[in-house]
Formats: sequence, structure tokens, C-alpha cells
Amino acid sequence: MKINAVEIRPGNILEYEGGIWRAVKIQHTQPGKGGAYMQVEMKNLIDGRKNNVRFRSAESIEKVRLDTVDFQYLFREGDTLTFMDKVNYEQITLDADILGDAAAFLQDGMDVVMELWEERPISVQLPDTIEALIVEADAVVKGQTASSSYKPAILENGVRVMVPPHIGAGTRIVVDVYEQTYVRRAD
Repeated sequence: MKINAVEIRPGNILEYEGGIWRAVKIQHTQPGKGGAYMQVEMKNLIDGRKNNVRFRSAESIEKVRLDTVDFQYLFREGDTLTFMDKVNYEQITLDADILGDAAAFLQDGMDVVMELWEERPISVQLPDTIEALIVEADAVVKGQTASSSYKPAILENGVRVMVPPHIGAGTRIVVDVYEQTYVRRAD
């Protein structure tokens, strides 16, 4: 499906120069002289290369439609992750690199959505937020609670996030998986 360059959004999958790319960051620019353009930072989904491309506003580009399949995360073995198709129970193993930093948030039995392009896994999407236990949190500095300041805390998976001063070790919190930020205290 062809779209105009001004319709590109972060997360879109684009076909460019014979490869499959995910738009990571976009910036629409209208210089005082000359035509408007879109500056798009893209990441190649096959080999991981990054590229900055400038598209004219009127230029069209091919937007790729990926198939999505529900999978369940089973286990990690070294740098490989094993998933199971929830329909036919087939198992697939992928490099942990395909998830990037989000791989630390995988939990046994977690439901994920795998994006496939021509029957080949391109990316794995986790839920936007998960519950995690804080195992270590810094003490509150006196007078620090008067302003809206945050303190560092370490989660059970080893990820470091900033939390409000009233949150301590042993507390379950909800964390944004992709931003790696505190959302709220878990119910």
C-alpha cells in the first residue's frame, strides 16, 4: 500500500531500497526556502542497520503490511528465546536481539504478538505494561519529597527504573515496557 511521506508515523513498516524498515523517529520540516520534507530515522528489520532518510512531502513510499500471530513466551536459553504458536502449538526460537531492551521484561507464559513478513518473524510485541517487583530502592533523602523528584530502583529482572520517593523495596509496580518507566503502583 503506497502512502505519502507526510503520513509516515513511528512504528510504520516501510519497504525502502529493497529492504524492510521500521520508522523509529520522524520530523516534519518546512524550511523557509524550498519544499517541505520528512526526516525519517529508520531501522532495518532484517540486519539491524539504521538509516536517516529525507523524503519530499509529495513523495510516496510503500507501507508493508505484516501478518500478526499470537504466540506465548516459553523460556530463554542463552541468547535465544523460545515461543509457541497459540493455535498449532509449533515452537520457534529467535535471537534475543529481535526484542532489544524489552527482552528483559519477558515473563514465562507471557502472551506476545509476533509480526511475520513472508512467513519470517520480524518483530515481537510485548504488552505495553507489565507488573514487576522492586527488589532494591534507594532511601529517601530528607526534604526530597517536597518536589516531584524520583529515585532509582532495581526490578526483579535487573532493570533500573526511576520511581517516586514513597515506593520502596518489596512493592509491586506497573512498568512501561518500551519506555522502561514507572507507571503506577500495582493493585
